[in-house]
Amino acid sequence: MKAAELRQKDAAELNEMLLKLRKEQFGLRIQHANGTLNNRNEMRHVRRDIARVKTVLNQLQGKSA
Repeated sequence: MKAAELRQKDAAELNEMLLKLRKEQFGLRIQHANGTLNNRNEMRHVRRDIARVKTVLNQLQGKSA
């Protein structure tokens, strides 16, 4: 997921995406705790995607203020 793709979405879509990513992150944390996580890089990718979405949301809020 690239920031340019995220900038084309509106705030509602970004909030929905953020919720989905946080649920995915929670599931990965549970898998990691249980020892069933196969690819630990997924955790890093999800964490960085969350940061990208939050950054774009903050930029949108700055424009509207």
